[in-house]
Amino acid sequence: MTADELKSIITANLACEHCELAGDGRHWDATIVSREFVGKRLIQRHQRVYATLGAKMHTDEVHALSMKTLTPAEWAAAQ
Repeated sequence: MTADELKSIITANLACEHCELAGDGRHWDATIVSREFVGKRLIQRHQRVYATLGAKMHTDEVHALSMKTLTPAEWAAAQ
């Protein structure tokens, strides 16, 4: 899987203001900014992203995904 393919899957199922991915095709680092994360705990944010990937995590198409999940306000403050 390419970074563009993974980004397309995530952004098709999650309203993202920003989605940045880096990786080797199996191991990924992601920075994802979404309004959907407002009021959510970190585990809930990660679960929401995993839900966009569906079976791809279970079939090992995406072996590992390390995430920074931020609200737009958190993203703006970090810039």
